[in-house]
Amino acid sequence: MSVRPLRYLGDPVLRTPSDPVRRFDDALARLIADLLDTVQEPGRAGLAANQIGSSLAAFAYNVNGELGYLINPRIVECEGEYDGPEGCLSIPGISADRRRCASATATGLNLQQEQVTVSGTGELARCLQHETDHLRGELFIDRLDKAERRRIMRQLHARELASAAGGIPASPSD
Repeated sequence: MSVRPLRYLGDPVLRTPSDPVRRFDDALARLIADLLDTVQEPGRAGLAANQIGSSLAAFAYNVNGELGYLINPRIVECEGEYDGPEGCLSIPGISADRRRCASATATGLNLQQEQVTVSGTGELARCLQHETDHLRGELFIDRLDKAERRRIMRQLHARELASAAGGIPASPSD
């Protein structure tokens, strides 16, 4: 299939809750193949369908050599706490410490409409939670504490000003 271009902060598709997948057809198979191809680019751990412009509830992950996808995913178990840096492909160059569950289990479907369960700790747990949030129209910056969110918003605003003044681009696609 193909590596698809990313959508960036400000694109309404990132803030719109995804639609449940109801049709398991060739178009869905192409979307999943594109998600898998796109998430395998260097430096990528997870990718939700809305990050490549699709409104369907699906994501792919590629953490520590574990590559996969879930359709209509939901987190069914979340335990412990894990603080660590988190970033987002749709907000390039921005990261912040974010508290997540230390272990997480997500369930969903595969292309054959079979139930799939993915469990992980550390970065895989973070990825499952992060991508599931994307499908609800949420970004990792939405739940940062006030001080950290203000810091991130100042960085984003400074980047926009620099871009408007002919400096660095607001996103890699500019």
